[in-house]
Amino acid sequence: MGIQDYGFLEDLQVEFKDYDGTNGFFLCFWFYLNKASTLPSTILLQIMQKHPVATSHAPFLLLDEKKRLLLYPLLTSWREDAYATSESEFPMKKWVHVGCEVTKDLLRLYLDGEIVGEKSLTSSLNNDSVSDSSEISLPCISGKGSQLDGYVYSAELLPVVSSIKNHYVKDPPVQLSIDSSSAYEIEEDTDGVWSIVGGKASCRRNFSLDVTLMDSFSRPITEEVEVVALLVYADDEAPVEKPVDDEAPLLTNYDGIEYASSDRPSKVISGRASFKLKISQLSSKCDNRLFCIRFEIPKMGNYPFLEVFSRPIRCISRNRNTRAASLMLRKSSLGIHLLNGSQSPILEDGSSDLPSIVREAKQSLSSKRVKLGQEKLCANFKDDFVLQQANGESKSHSWISEDNYAYHNSLVARPVSRGRAENFSSDSENSETTNSVIDDLPSNLDPISDVDVFKYCLGDLNERRLLLKEMAMTAKEEELATFAERVSLFSGCSHHRHQISISKRLIEEGIKCWNLISDDNHHVPWMNLVSGLQEHFLKMTFGRTRSLTHQDFDLLRRVSSCQDLVSQDNFEKLWCWLYPVAFTLSQQCITSLWGSASPVWIEGFITKEEAESSLRGQGPGTFILRFPTSRSWPHPDAGNLVATYVGSDYTIHHRLVSLDFIYSFGSKGMTIKPIQDMLLEQPELRRLGRIVRSQ
Repeated sequence: MGIQDYGFLEDLQVEFKDYDGTNGFFLCFWFYLNKASTLPSTILLQIMQKHPVATSHAPFLLLDEKKRLLLYPLLTSWREDAYATSESEFPMKKWVHVGCEVTKDLLRLYLDGEIVGEKSLTSSLNNDSVSDSSEISLPCISGKGSQLDGYVYSAELLPVVSSIKNHYVKDPPVQLSIDSSSAYEIEEDTDGVWSIVGGKASCRRNFSLDVTLMDSFSRPITEEVEVVALLVYADDEAPVEKPVDDEAPLLTNYDGIEYASSDRPSKVISGRASFKLKISQLSSKCDNRLFCIRFEIPKMGNYPFLEVFSRPIRCISRNRNTRAASLMLRKSSLGIHLLNGSQSPILEDGSSDLPSIVREAKQSLSSKRVKLGQEKLCANFKDDFVLQQANGESKSHSWISEDNYAYHNSLVARPVSRGRAENFSSDSENSETTNSVIDDLPSNLDPISDVDVFKYCLGDLNERRLLLKEMAMTAKEEELATFAERVSLFSGCSHHRHQISISKRLIEEGIKCWNLISDDNHHVPWMNLVSGLQEHFLKMTFGRTRSLTHQDFDLLRRVSSCQDLVSQDNFEKLWCWLYPVAFTLSQQCITSLWGSASPVWIEGFITKEEAESSLRGQGPGTFILRFPTSRSWPHPDAGNLVATYVGSDYTIHHRLVSLDFIYSFGSKGMTIKPIQDMLLEQPELRRLGRIVRSQ
């Protein structure tokens, strides 16, 4: 990777020994500014010897107090008020290509191949210049003495007839980054700190992160190198100490065995390294200090652009909420609330607990976890299931219209003894309530065991995905519907029901779609995948909605990390996000939103950042609807909508539009108020905003 071409700013020195630069020159280099503690500060200094002893020096390239670049002429015609300057602030912790064009009449400053500053010069010399031109020589340009923490790559001196853009695109530098879309099993607190369940082995949870090694044009590096993950303190970046005779603070999982993360680096393959980690040290045992994870490539040198830090982390122990508590609510006349998807239950004292129609996407630690980034996908669909499809052993279920599709509402479970129920609940009152509910269940035997139910309730997202894939190979849809009801019962939350119920059709339709597009090939050109997905998307939504646009496919490509050639892994990642969205759009009330041209309620697939950018400067109550890119099947929120809106405090908020009740009540033939009306009834949502797409 040419790591020897990377160097410190202070080591850069340009000498004109055998170079005729009297007619001008280009100085081109890649610059990485890590820290700028003192401003203004000289980046490059020019030094010229006028006499065997006397020297003269002046800035050549300077960073002013506003972090703008200033390019000065050579000492032979130096004037303090003559310089070319950039208008924008120079970015930190990012590789930027800098080009300096210097002639006796003109200064030009380039950033990433584009002119950002220009200054015309006069031929008159400054008073400090040398009067005898025979003694004038081109100065040496050096980074020595700079107070900036900067790094330089691929510095080159070129004649003015050259093209700076050729140097810009020829050999870009590399940088290590975190792919936030790959994160799962990570919560985000209201203060922006990541919250991860850790501690002793019986409680801590796996979480995943991917890092990418790419050049400045976002192209993956093909060389295989090893990346190491280390747990450090967020305030001073010092390593978290390993307790005496205890486990390492950060662990990684290989083939079901845990190792110290420092002992098991992960290989970068096609520009990406994946980590499955656990934290054994709690913040509460370290004076409540925050952690972060440092990823680095030790064998390539100690460079800041070859290491990257995660967000601050608060490591907590697992919350053990009483799962049976929700069974204490009596079902009665129900008030439907759209954006939290809840039905207002009548409590034992007769009072009504009526939540807001909108619920915050970020919840307290005691509530349901909020995962960050695109959920990491598991392995391919089982080969024997694919063979069953090919041989016609398993019937394919076509997409079922919401007019014909109904959930199975009967609760079928094995009889559970009163003793088992009492062990399950944490207090006597809940135990009695649980017993009465369970004892009333039909005693039909079910092929899906109680162990599977508890595995699903207690497992993380990846474990749930694996379990559902295995079940989908043999279980019927009726059995999966029963399983969904049992999970809802034992977890005390009905939010999982929909994702379980669609799992068989999701997998079967995904296999069918891939087989049609791939034609038994292992990789498919992206353009072939686009045309195949477009046709399948319209089929899934009954052709009642608009087609996917180029911007929609751009987002799908980012969600799935697809390259020009798409593997089955990438297709599955894309499919697990797209299928729940398409199912949502197939519902009649949502179809009207998606197909509405005036006003445009849903402007295609957009990111959280695009929604936030479009709402900046808007008044309170302005909102945009979007599908969250961080929710994939079987996450309970997959396919749901998020309302991004400007609050009364003029800050941007994100709240979930839960559609559970639409699936539940719509299947029973109940009339539901138009979703547009329900949205505008919310006090936080007053007017529909528009997406401003960057060119």
